[in-house]
Amino acid sequence: MTAFLTAWRVSGKLPIEATRAVASAVSWWAWATHAKPAARLEDNLHRVTGLEGRELRRLSRRGMASAARYYSEVLELGRLTESQIDARARTENFEDVRELLEGDAPAVAVLSHCGNWDMVGAWASRNLTPITAVAEVLEPREVFDEFVAMRERVGIRVLGHEGGSTFRRLIELGRGDRGLICLLSDRDISGRGVEVEMWGAPVKVAPGPAAVASAARISVMPVMLHYERLRGERRRAAKSRWGVVMTFGPVIDPADYPKETRVADVSQAWASWMADRIAERPEDWHMLQRFGWQS
Repeated sequence: MTAFLTAWRVSGKLPIEATRAVASAVSWWAWATHAKPAARLEDNLHRVTGLEGRELRRLSRRGMASAARYYSEVLELGRLTESQIDARARTENFEDVRELLEGDAPAVAVLSHCGNWDMVGAWASRNLTPITAVAEVLEPREVFDEFVAMRERVGIRVLGHEGGSTFRRLIELGRGDRGLICLLSDRDISGRGVEVEMWGAPVKVAPGPAAVASAARISVMPVMLHYERLRGERRRAAKSRWGVVMTFGPVIDPADYPKETRVADVSQAWASWMADRIAERPEDWHMLQRFGWQS
């Protein structure tokens, strides 16, 4: 994390193209040497796709390149103009959730480690609804503080993940004014994950979305993010070859499920949709850490 903090500070003094080139080179080295993050990604991708050998190596190379793209974009996000951010982001299935997002009540958005959630959050906070995110408190604390400052500069309110107090704050937000509570939930970091089925295997995911929505009596909405190539005028406006697509999933009402199994049932509902979307675009799933496989 100290190395990342150094990169963060140095990148602000470098041309954006140089930051991208360094991130790409580091990702290629990690992939070529089968470094631990690349090895973990490859194992996770194998479990999702069933691929092996050369096909799996090709997919993991694309996955490492996608992860490098995310980190380089995070380093440059504070230097982008609003018009550049707007040119990089677009939505799919928005009409299906328009009423929910434009209503008076908040909602919980479930995200996975896909695409660039910071870029989309910066866009959504200005164009859709107020955005609140929960972030893992990193060590050293300076790294976490840098992440928080960057996200707040682009309009994202950030809460540090610090146990029960954070959960209570999220419930308060869920009972307040309109907004989207965005929770990265495919990887459980609480140690109290709920077991669901994804890709035909039992895994543990974060219980937060279902628990917060149930307690606050608000809806849950899974959201998939993936990269797409930009061309023409949009590419020139974005000053990038890549944009991020925000695909909205079906709105899930916790009240539709029995109280006794509500957290598990709601979690399975969003996890099933998310698993299908990740399987469609596995190269943009940046799961370079241990995942919650149960077998």
